[in-house]
Amino acid sequence: MPKLKVAIAQINCVVGDLAGNARRIGEAAQRAKARGADLLLTPELALCGYPPEDLLLRPDFYRACERQLADLAAAAPLPLLVGHPAAAGGRRYNCASLLRDGRVEVTYRKGRLPNYEVFDEERYFDEGDTPCVVEIGGVRCGINICADIWEPGAVEHAKAAGAELLLVLNASPFHMGKQAERYQVLRSRIAATGMPAVYANLVGGQDELVFDGASFALDAEGRLTHQLPSFVEALEVVEYRDGHILAGEVAAALSPEAEVYQALVLGVRDYLGKNGFPGAILGLSGGVDSALTLCIAVDALGADKVRTVMMPSPYTAQMSLDDSRALVRALGVRYDELPIQPAMDTYGEMLAPLFAGLPPTAWADTTPENIQARVRGMVLMALSNRTGSIVLTTGNKSEMAVGYATLYGDMAGGFAVIKDVFKTFVYRLCHYRNSLAPVIPENILTRPPSAELRPDQTDQDTLPAYEVLDAIIQAYMEQDLSPREIVAGGQDEADVRRVVTMLKRNEYKRRQSPVGIRITRRGFGKDWRYPITSRYQDEY
Repeated sequence: MPKLKVAIAQINCVVGDLAGNARRIGEAAQRAKARGADLLLTPELALCGYPPEDLLLRPDFYRACERQLADLAAAAPLPLLVGHPAAAGGRRYNCASLLRDGRVEVTYRKGRLPNYEVFDEERYFDEGDTPCVVEIGGVRCGINICADIWEPGAVEHAKAAGAELLLVLNASPFHMGKQAERYQVLRSRIAATGMPAVYANLVGGQDELVFDGASFALDAEGRLTHQLPSFVEALEVVEYRDGHILAGEVAAALSPEAEVYQALVLGVRDYLGKNGFPGAILGLSGGVDSALTLCIAVDALGADKVRTVMMPSPYTAQMSLDDSRALVRALGVRYDELPIQPAMDTYGEMLAPLFAGLPPTAWADTTPENIQARVRGMVLMALSNRTGSIVLTTGNKSEMAVGYATLYGDMAGGFAVIKDVFKTFVYRLCHYRNSLAPVIPENILTRPPSAELRPDQTDQDTLPAYEVLDAIIQAYMEQDLSPREIVAGGQDEADVRRVVTMLKRNEYKRRQSPVGIRITRRGFGKDWRYPITSRYQDEY
């Protein structure tokens, strides 16, 4: 009976590195051939990396991809199914080509172009409308690309064209709960067609996106036969025989905390590595956010590539100093203490003549607080300029939502590691990291959170409890519920009004914040595009 061994190449591609990506594909092909594979299946747009964004508007980009694809075909040790962009007849397509016998044998054009969440493929590509079925080892394989399987149509057309096995190339970015959605969607296509499927996904960090890999195969009954590990490169061979996918290795599922933590580590490692930064710098505060960010940075880069600075003010508690010292000892990173009182005094003296005679405002008491944050930001950026290392900011999603952060102060930096992590989940991640090795002092996890910018300050002086705050933000931002619906769901109307007002008022701040890793269904980045200037009144 016909049989086929498909090797899944779960690889970490770099956008625009055509030669480097071709080498990765070629190396995976050599390993696949050594394992007896008949075909190598790569992720979506593996040749150029995903998403290339406006590189896709450049004609020379397509010419370079075409040349690289031809070179890859000429050197391929076995048939390859490679994702790449292509231009033809004045149109642009997201493609998958079968490279066999030294040439590009056939090309499939993606038919469903996603234009939601972080995707805007309608900006770049035209839709294909023809199914593609190729015969390899006597098995008729239908080809789909990512969004093709997320709604009925493309899979059914492949089946009608004679396919018996579905091969899917994907660049599906991670967010919490995404893998369960992938299983569900592909199982619905399998239920409609009776075709088993092999799903290859990209892995790696690309700006704010993280691709988790987690490639898999499902048999004709929708049962999981193969599951590759998440957040690492991997190669696995899936054997199809006599109409069935044979059972193989199934990697253990990760807890939500482990999944998010690994996504953040990979996002930091690839952002710095792919952009050539020699290391990272961050300011410690003795609080939970900077502690988590430091742990992620060390796990991503190694302690020797991370530097910390603690900049106490007169309002910094001794506990904050003690806990920061204990944390850096446990992690083995460089640590400096630089008191900022002299700079605070200097700024006070400089600004006194300018402030003289000004009437008090609602914001007057935040001025000295913001100066403290900006002094710290200036110190960190000076170190960045001098060393070439990037400053990692430590603000979380709850703070970014309501503007509980200082422009050019604690928002100053190049990469916002936990920008899409709610404060309540920050604590869960800290407990997870301590379960691997107890490095974060217990005081950091149990004391009331505080910016320590004035005497006896706590976050809840100006914010609702984080459990309430996070629930309101999530309902408004991720579920698009109106304030009226949020109140009907059980939240206090005063809290809802307060949080929604802060969220809308601080859009201008978020536009000036560093790019940060997306781990939820909707982060403050590519998939949040609200106007700064707006008079829309929410429904109460």
